[in-house]
Amino acid sequence: HDDQHGTAIVCLAGLINALKISEKDISKIKIVCNGAGAAGIACMKLIQVYGAKKENCFICDTHGVIYPGRLKGMNDFKASLANETVTEDTTLEQVCADADVLIGVSAAGGFTEACLKALAPNPVIFAMANPEPEVRPDAAKAIRSDCIIATGRSDFPNQINNVMCFPFLFRATLDCRASQINEAMKMAAAMALAKLAEEPVPDEVKRAF
Repeated sequence: HDDQHGTAIVCLAGLINALKISEKDISKIKIVCNGAGAAGIACMKLIQVYGAKKENCFICDTHGVIYPGRLKGMNDFKASLANETVTEDTTLEQVCADADVLIGVSAAGGFTEACLKALAPNPVIFAMANPEPEVRPDAAKAIRSDCIIATGRSDFPNQINNVMCFPFLFRATLDCRASQINEAMKMAAAMALAKLAEEPVPDEVKRAF
């Protein structure tokens, strides 16, 4: 399940550091996720465990924001993240208004100019669709020069990709002879990755790249 939980771990690690840079509090920010498949649901659940308020988290699929009582394209996993502050059909562009964080685990071009313009000041944008992100960094910066933008690709700055988590989480699981990977282990991995990003880059890594 590396595309699911691995993505969530690395997404949270990146978000922890992005919020430090933008000086925003996880408990006070509005978060929008476009993509309600396994990866999107795992990302939003782990972010909420870290401290985001459920009422401030909005997850969208192809039919728009997921809310209680919505009938189109629903399942139990989506329903668990339904936002009770929404009571009618709402588009991604509409819910992006004043959002501090915009996460994409959807499809190329999913983040329109209107979406980006609607975001709060100094927004964090994780466009993780591969191989083509929801918005390219240069396009995002042209619309929102104040944003922190990351993608799932190694040829763009600020990569958010599950490859950074695996196989290291599995290695730790084997080393401690754990019989399962639980929420505490996922959180520990995210926190460790966030901290690692602040460390100096070793010479052997510099030589490799």
